[in-house]
Amino acid sequence: MALTPADARLAGLYETSCKACHAMPGNLAPQVRDHAAWDPRWKQGETVLLDHTIQGFNAMPAGGQCASCTPEDFKALIRFMAGREDSAN
Repeated sequence: MALTPADARLAGLYETSCKACHAMPGNLAPQVRDHAAWDPRWKQGETVLLDHTIQGFNAMPAGGQCASCTPEDFKALIRFMAGREDSAN
């Protein structure tokens, strides 16, 4: 299982923003591909997850510290981390 997005641009965004929290066990961020952590969040809907990413939520900083990410980038990165790349919800 790959722990970086297949798309080179998304992989770069992941490396410089998401990975700092979502690939560091021991913090409150749901870890990459941890279905036990992501599934309850995913059930809230992709729109809620996108809003939490853009606006910030709990310890999640607004924009996930990715100033160059577009909403579409965030969606793709969320799908990757949640293990839902094939979802279009």
